[in-house]
Amino acid sequence: MIVPYTPGGATDAMARLAALKIGEAVGQSVVVENRPGGNGVVGTAAVLQAPADGYTILGSASTHVLMHLVLKSPGYDPLADFRPVARTAWAPAMLVMDPKRPQRTLPEVVAAAKARPRDWSFGVSSLGASGHLAAIAFNRATEAGIEIIPYRGTAPALTDLQAGSIQLMFDSAFALLQPARAGNVRGLAIASRERTPLAPELPTAIETGLPDFEFASWYGVWAARGVPDGIVQRMHEALRAGFADPSVVQRLTALVCEPVTESLAATEAYIAADVAKNAALLRYARFEPV
Repeated sequence: MIVPYTPGGATDAMARLAALKIGEAVGQSVVVENRPGGNGVVGTAAVLQAPADGYTILGSASTHVLMHLVLKSPGYDPLADFRPVARTAWAPAMLVMDPKRPQRTLPEVVAAAKARPRDWSFGVSSLGASGHLAAIAFNRATEAGIEIIPYRGTAPALTDLQAGSIQLMFDSAFALLQPARAGNVRGLAIASRERTPLAPELPTAIETGLPDFEFASWYGVWAARGVPDGIVQRMHEALRAGFADPSVVQRLTALVCEPVTESLAATEAYIAADVAKNAALLRYARFEPV
């Protein structure tokens, strides 16, 4: 299983769990290989360069299905050249801010940003990530016009947020809840339909005045389009059963994640709707692929 990002992040953690569950089901180890570079392009392209026999697969995240929208020439079409094996888990996006700023609620931030938009900026972990899309949607809903600055990962964006170089950041609650709990950043809202039981004090963005504001990072496994149906189905069943295991559910819940155990047809429908929604957001923002 090739992971097109560095070790230690949420995508890597979910891929390793998926590899473990596939390995348990088929009776052989699944080796995880990190091949970062090119905003995920290097490792992803390597999957297509291998024989389409199911022995080389991709462990990635929701950014994968948007690569053709955020990059001019990734060298592949994530929808035409790959087929989903399974979505495995998702984590709601969370909004945090520079704790040195006086605002303490989302409505206060919106008011301050609309009054002086140049005093505010969003940091996003990468183009096409849920945090990037949530920041666009935030600007659209509030008409705040806050600048969006892309980073190469969550960690450097968090560092700049704590230093006050940027003021706001959307990213997975998986990555941001602990820094917020430690006081390194101030948690403002979570972009889910309901509050998370792990942080019940954190309001939803919907509660604070942003209707239907839901964004999440999700994780999954893909195979090259030519991999036979039977092999894809066998891996899909392994992941569906593996991520329904009570011990896995408990582990994910502790990380502010939820397992996904839907059918392949449901996964394909979800991806189609997700791409359509986010393509519309990118058009609204007049985003030009880089």
